[in-house]
Amino acid sequence: MTHPNPAGSTTNGFRDNAAGNRFELEIDGLVAFADYRRRDGLLIVTHVEAPVPLRGTGAADRLMRAVAETARAEGLSIRPLCGYAAGWLRTHREFRDLAV
Repeated sequence: MTHPNPAGSTTNGFRDNAAGNRFELEIDGLVAFADYRRRDGLLIVTHVEAPVPLRGTGAADRLMRAVAETARAEGLSIRPLCGYAAGWLRTHREFRDLAV
């Protein structure tokens, strides 16, 4: 299956750092990230973090939206082990169907 953001590519600062098992969103030289594992049709999101200067700017929201869009494009469900990721999926109805 073709990945919408192959390792190292960027779309609006978003990239899949497959070697590091994390999605990254670079904004003004700072990187918000979501650590993940892929297993059995699941994208397991273990941790989401934004650097302090990006907190409150919507960076983590944009990151999670890109993660959810990537999961949908790859036909994966999301298992959020991180509180932020779980809360984000609960409040974004258009992606709730991805959560397991």
